[in-house]
Amino acid sequence: MTTAEVDVLIVGAGPAGLMLSLWLSRLGVTTRIVDKRTGKVFSGQADGFQLRTLEMLDSFGIGERIWKEANHMIEVVFWNPDPKGVIRRSSRVPDVIPGLSRFSQVVLHQGRMEQFFLDAIRKSYYGSDPSEGTPEGKSDPFAASKHIKIERCVIPTKLEVDESLSGNHDAHAVTVTLRHLTEAEATPTQKLSNLSDGLFRSNLAEDDVEDILKTSGSRMDKTGDASEEVVKARYVVGCDGAHSWTRTALGPDFAMVGEMTDFIWGVLDIVPITDFPDIRNRCMVHSESSGSMMVIPRENKLVRLYIQLTEVNAEGKSKRVDRSKITPDTILKAAQKILSPYKLEYHYCDWWTAYQIGQRVGRHFSKDNRVFLTGDAVHTHSPKAGQGMNVSMQDTFNLGWKLGLVCKGILRPELLSTYELERKQIAEELIAFDHKFSRLFSGRPAKDILDETGVSMEEFTKAFTLSHMFTTGVGINYQPSLLVAKEGEDSKVAAKKATSQPKLAKSCQPGTRFPSAKVLSQADGRPWELHHKMSSDGRFRMVVFGGDISSSNHLSNTNAMGEFLRTKLLPKYGSVKLSPGSDPHTCASKFKTAKDPSIIDVLLVHAAPRDKIEMLTDLDEVYHRFDEKLGWDYDRVFVDDISYHEGHGRAYEAYGVDICKGAVVLVRPDGYVGLVTELSEDGQKEVEKWFDGVLRPVA
Repeated sequence: MTTAEVDVLIVGAGPAGLMLSLWLSRLGVTTRIVDKRTGKVFSGQADGFQLRTLEMLDSFGIGERIWKEANHMIEVVFWNPDPKGVIRRSSRVPDVIPGLSRFSQVVLHQGRMEQFFLDAIRKSYYGSDPSEGTPEGKSDPFAASKHIKIERCVIPTKLEVDESLSGNHDAHAVTVTLRHLTEAEATPTQKLSNLSDGLFRSNLAEDDVEDILKTSGSRMDKTGDASEEVVKARYVVGCDGAHSWTRTALGPDFAMVGEMTDFIWGVLDIVPITDFPDIRNRCMVHSESSGSMMVIPRENKLVRLYIQLTEVNAEGKSKRVDRSKITPDTILKAAQKILSPYKLEYHYCDWWTAYQIGQRVGRHFSKDNRVFLTGDAVHTHSPKAGQGMNVSMQDTFNLGWKLGLVCKGILRPELLSTYELERKQIAEELIAFDHKFSRLFSGRPAKDILDETGVSMEEFTKAFTLSHMFTTGVGINYQPSLLVAKEGEDSKVAAKKATSQPKLAKSCQPGTRFPSAKVLSQADGRPWELHHKMSSDGRFRMVVFGGDISSSNHLSNTNAMGEFLRTKLLPKYGSVKLSPGSDPHTCASKFKTAKDPSIIDVLLVHAAPRDKIEMLTDLDEVYHRFDEKLGWDYDRVFVDDISYHEGHGRAYEAYGVDICKGAVVLVRPDGYVGLVTELSEDGQKEVEKWFDGVLRPVA
């Protein structure tokens, strides 16, 4: 049996696992990702992309690819029974609140997104594109030979954590035994031979891991095949779905807790033949007595239908469902009853599945900050609010940069505990929301105001509208920690931590995502979304809002902050080598710098007239660093001014910053605000205090 070492072992190559792999590829961390299935998703599974998810993906250069191919969700139409019991269009509302993001919600097949992930991972390494050249030196972490590649038909069989090494984060404290399967052993059984289904992934199906291990073990016994290897890892991350082997291997204390409901739903991905007038809109349809349905228009003329199966019951104390009663025909007939008097048929069905609504969340999201659980492996819920894939990727977007920077010796290892602190809170909020939303959706419509057992359609519409900040991901607000400096924390620890002044940037509250606004490049006047200058490359951002720096007082404060950063703060901490794919929007990483940049990237956004400022002579060098190979950096100073072709971005207004006061906003590598402070000596002290608690100083 062979033995190998790796920094991070990822179990599961779905959206959560691929998001984590992409982070680690951009940071040059030695990683392996294994999956028990034979190939990537070609049909079905998740399809909805929320606003915050698209912002995250765009920071890697993927968001715009999804945006161009996907079907855009513009409005939601509610259909409810009239007094005679016939469904009627009752209202239309925007799919999301306008102005929350530069994106809106879209839908696209999960398999396309996974391909975009794989493309982005490949572009993270030198040599994957002839135009990128070759690395300088054999030890370069982005050498083509170190590509992260999905190892399919591989399943773990044993996991051990050496707790005696828990305090040594350089040690390979986790040992995992991997078994390599044959293609037949790794291929799930389909119910119908001529039509792809997702029942094997559904919570209606039993976990098939034990059967796979039994079958493959029997083969190995007969043939003497040495199909196992041992991997020693610094960290292991379970991204292996609701039937997570990783969670089970950690023991009963890591089991998920919650409940299953009696609601059974079927899903069809079809090209519909129908006279229902809103088939190309997102619809919430409540029938009088045949259940409910959600319509999701997709790309390539497809429509996804979520259909309540009122004639399929969960039986017994275990609430198990007889899956033999569920077929595409069963699901279609249920949909036809709900949509009546409108007709519904199809010729093409791309995929189908069924599931039982349940809400569960894990007791723990990590063991000793060595083994982590993410996505469906640690929280499950109904899919109709479009949260499953999105929240799963948000989990590993949160964890990826932390693991990567700890592996690089830059981030303090104790901050890995903030993964559970931040993401368990979101999972519990999600379960509470889904518990309410799914019951409102699945309940029988109330016939009148005296019908106490029915669901008020007005209440349902209101709940959907009020949920936008949560469901879009834009309203996430992480708890106070060393990574999130809140205002007026009431604890002894708070005295040792930095304190924010959120009133200085009202739209940049600590713990929330840093929004994007349109700004102009000081150097050439080109408009930019500020997010495009903050790609996911592992660096922290110091966004200095200098105000109207045509005023000598504001210019003096801005340059004093710059001198502090250049002479005191940045030299204190290390640099980070950037991946060839680290700047997907400008491709500025094609030419390598003489020196690797600081882990802290400084951006200046001022509000003076652009023609009143000379960048190279008026501003401190930290805002236009000099490199021996590339010269001055013209890409770090921006102005809130009117552009020739795209109008005025009004960035200071969008960020809630007073041009007479200015502000400093510290943004984490995942785009969430860590600190808001003033542009003064006191602000410098808060910045230094914040980084002292987060980064390891250069030895």
